[in-house]
Amino acid sequence: MYVSRQRSTTSGDTGREGGDAAERGPRARTRRLMLETATRLMQAGVTPSVSEVAEAAEVSRATAYRYFPSQAALVQAVVDEGLGPILTWQSTSADTERRVAELFDTAMPRIEAFEATFKAALKLSLDQWARRQAGTLGGEPAFTRGHRVDLLKEAIAPLKGRLPPRDFKRLAQALSLIFGVEVLIVLKDIWGLDSRATRSVAQWAAGALVRAAVAESIGGVDGTGAARVAK
Repeated sequence: MYVSRQRSTTSGDTGREGGDAAERGPRARTRRLMLETATRLMQAGVTPSVSEVAEAAEVSRATAYRYFPSQAALVQAVVDEGLGPILTWQSTSADTERRVAELFDTAMPRIEAFEATFKAALKLSLDQWARRQAGTLGGEPAFTRGHRVDLLKEAIAPLKGRLPPRDFKRLAQALSLIFGVEVLIVLKDIWGLDSRATRSVAQWAAGALVRAAVAESIGGVDGTGAARVAK
């Protein structure tokens, strides 16, 4: 899944908290039009600039930049729209493996539905990294990622306290390798798996990682294979 910590903070961002009221009024309608236009472009594989979205939406550039002052802010808003229910996922289960499975069940279909959008956002992130390495990014705001960090920590929350902090963090890090649009790139694009097989492999790997972490904790072995010394 393509995920990000960065939130849109533009003056025109009505956010989700206002419910139906947030979707009313000319400002909300203009923002919605831009988001829908940007989503359409990104679903077509394009990573649009604010100016390109303004032109496609038939909105003036000045107006567009009032809502989204940078490409990063625009793409972030589209990504958050694409993530949708994933961002508010919660589980009432106390079983860690079940919680992780529930999160993957919620996330994977949504990631596939917006696969092109998340890949376009990933392209922006990689392009910015290359420009940063070359010293040509300048003062352009960086597109940052990280929603998966909080989501995965929430999924494995029952293990907090049962695992040493380092092992808890390592499990979340390991799960992040198979949670996101990147897993589609590996399993669908490289291995040629269909959606069902992709989800099955991701779920199997996630369960295996959780069970391994728990087994190591019970066996008193740390991540290096060395026995822990009780203190």
